[in-house]
Amino acid sequence: MSTHGVAAGVRGQPPFGPCILKAGTDFQGTGHMRSGNPVLKESTFLDLGSGAVVSRSGETMTLNGTVNKTGFLLLLTVLTAAFAWNQALGADGTPAPGFAVYVWGGAIGGLVLAIVTAFKKEWSPVTAPLYALVEGFFLGAISALYNHLYEGIVMQAVMLTFGTLFALLFAYRSGLIKATENFKLGVVAATGGIALVYLATIALRMFGKDIPLIHESGIVGIGFSLFVIVIAALNLVLDFDFIESGVEQGAPKYMEWYGAFGLMVTLVWLYVEFLRLLAKLQSRD
Repeated sequence: MSTHGVAAGVRGQPPFGPCILKAGTDFQGTGHMRSGNPVLKESTFLDLGSGAVVSRSGETMTLNGTVNKTGFLLLLTVLTAAFAWNQALGADGTPAPGFAVYVWGGAIGGLVLAIVTAFKKEWSPVTAPLYALVEGFFLGAISALYNHLYEGIVMQAVMLTFGTLFALLFAYRSGLIKATENFKLGVVAATGGIALVYLATIALRMFGKDIPLIHESGIVGIGFSLFVIVIAALNLVLDFDFIESGVEQGAPKYMEWYGAFGLMVTLVWLYVEFLRLLAKLQSRD
């Protein structure tokens, strides 16, 4: 298969793992924090029996600890992404024999580890680094392909992703954006809607069908990508709010890994969506 054929398939394939994982939420009463990420919700901090915050003296979640662990997860992702980047394509730029293994193995493996982490948060000190390593293979392979077809697109996507991260962090810390209940409900609803669209896309493609326009490089497709990017970016605000809430409530130490993992899921989703948008724009030239 040609490089352009593979790229078209990858570009049209929705990032079902990160998006669908972000679609979970906690609707237990109006006083509870809601997050578009099922691993980042207020009930995570509570003991199911007593309803009290689960923590141990001297071993509570800190902001610095969460930041450090997020940086460590990013480093692990970069290491395996760099390896996959060098192995994914042949000398002529066509996908190497192991390309599909890196893409699908990384995507499915990352999804499985993410689900395990979501249900077994106390395992996050182990599963979160494993998720970062496995997801790196997926990101490295698709990034190599995109960059071969559209030179410089990966650096643009990386800069846009981290630019968005720091811009939203500044807006959140300065109070320009506040994670109110209505804000959280709106972001969660939009995230769930996007997840349903991606699930429908996957189901239809099993029968050789597709949702018209939204995955193409026309105006509608570009508009859809922009909308998804905005929602993915707003999920960062919910992640910041969750982490801050965990620190304030004295969540257990392992929740630093859990919070860092949730933030990684959002960043992976955001990066993939930026790649898809930039590819759509450049394919119009």
